Amino acid sequence: MTLKQKPAPGCRAAALVLMLGALPAATLPAATLLATTLPAMAQSAFPPPVTQTGSFRVAPTTPDQPIYPGSTVVLSGQGLVPGQAITLQRGPDSLTGDAPLTADAEGALAFEFTLPETAAVGMHPIVVLGSAPSTTDLLDLKISPRVPLSGAQEYDITSVKSPAPGLYQLAYSPSAGALFVTASSFRPMAAEILKLDPRTLGVIACTTPAPYPEALRTTEGGRFADAPAAAFGIGLDEARGHVWVTNTASNSVAVYAADDLRLIRQFPQGQVYHSREVLVDAASDRVFVTSSATAKVHVFDAETLEPRQIIEIDSSLRGENFYVMNMALDAAGGRLFVTSRATSELAVIDTQTAEVTQVFALPGAIHATGVAYDPDSGLVFVAGQGSDDLLLVDPDTGDVRHDVPVGAGALSVGFDAANGLAWVVNRGAGTITAVGRDGTIAANLDLGSYPNDVTATRDGTVYAVNKSFGAQDARGDLISVIRPRQD
Repeated sequence: MTLKQKPAPGCRAAALVLMLGALPAATLPAATLLATTLPAMAQSAFPPPVTQTGSFRVAPTTPDQPIYPGSTVVLSGQGLVPGQAITLQRGPDSLTGDAPLTADAEGALAFEFTLPETAAVGMHPIVVLGSAPSTTDLLDLKISPRVPLSGAQEYDITSVKSPAPGLYQLAYSPSAGALFVTASSFRPMAAEILKLDPRTLGVIACTTPAPYPEALRTTEGGRFADAPAAAFGIGLDEARGHVWVTNTASNSVAVYAADDLRLIRQFPQGQVYHSREVLVDAASDRVFVTSSATAKVHVFDAETLEPRQIIEIDSSLRGENFYVMNMALDAAGGRLFVTSRATSELAVIDTQTAEVTQVFALPGAIHATGVAYDPDSGLVFVAGQGSDDLLLVDPDTGDVRHDVPVGAGALSVGFDAANGLAWVVNRGAGTITAVGRDGTIAANLDLGSYPNDVTATRDGTVYAVNKSFGAQDARGDLISVIRPRQD
């Protein structure tokens, strides 16, 4: 690791080794050994423990890029005690050299260092040691894999700039012959729901969600209670021509008509806390909505549009809480798969009884998020946003068949049954990766800034959306269609 200062030598430890080396430890009585170590312990200071104030952040010197082996990064601190001395450690090694860092008069500091090219990919814990006052904190430094671009010659990619900023999710409707997309932006809060021609990506219809009427506003609406019912997650009820969307910012759900996007029902604020994903199961006539940051999946009746029940998922890990995120459906088997971001677990729910039948941990995954199901192989594909990988999991046994590095910030997964490929968008890397059932990468394509969602159709066409760095980002807010190139 290249540093501005050299690490301090372990003088005290060396002295202890030399002292013990003068006489084999086996020849010393226990009382002598205890007496030898006691003075060092007695000389250690034990000042009053203090909770670390402020916060720390690690970022690459190149903005909006992942941290790779060899990257130069900046660790910055804000809100510290002015004058506090800070030492950074990775294992036994000091990253800050002989002299600690010192917070300035505003309680801020910054430290730049370069990772070695041989640095291992993964989540590295950085210990933050403070003195005057004495504090300890732990910071994660994630080093992402470099996955080279490949396979572009096998696909035709068409991207169009969205008429609405803040693209979030999308869903393809075979019955309507249309692509539906949600878009929401903040400061100020604004939203659009788009109905697009799947061939040209031209707009067929659009709607701007209105602010909640007074009767639907509650104290559980959050800080966006007076804003439009912004659209984030999206799910389709093909049989009834309904488009379900989640109003995440105001903790609610809404239903629109697929033909012209007129509002059918707006649920009150607070109906589903931090509503994220919505999925319609035609076989059970149920609509499932995840309440992110909780262990709850809310269930609605697809016919009456009324709430039916709430499913609570218990973590399989002692002392932990399941944290629902994304869902995937095994329609033929009557199973719903739900990921947990906080604990990196997968839960299985019986869609007919709404009972949780299985919950198991996903070894190798950090922050399990996106999930897709392949009915032919019976495999579940889970994206690890913190571990930058895609896991191929047997849901009957919980065994991980393959663990595939796909790129920084693996987020959403869509399964292309026509070609046997799981497509995962990597938000940090700016790519979309196709992974086969055998765990091999078939393609890794450039998708612009912040890819956010992906879906695949029965004929192997893949649709994806991404976000932007800002209003002037030409590579952001794109709706893309990826088709296998015909010979």
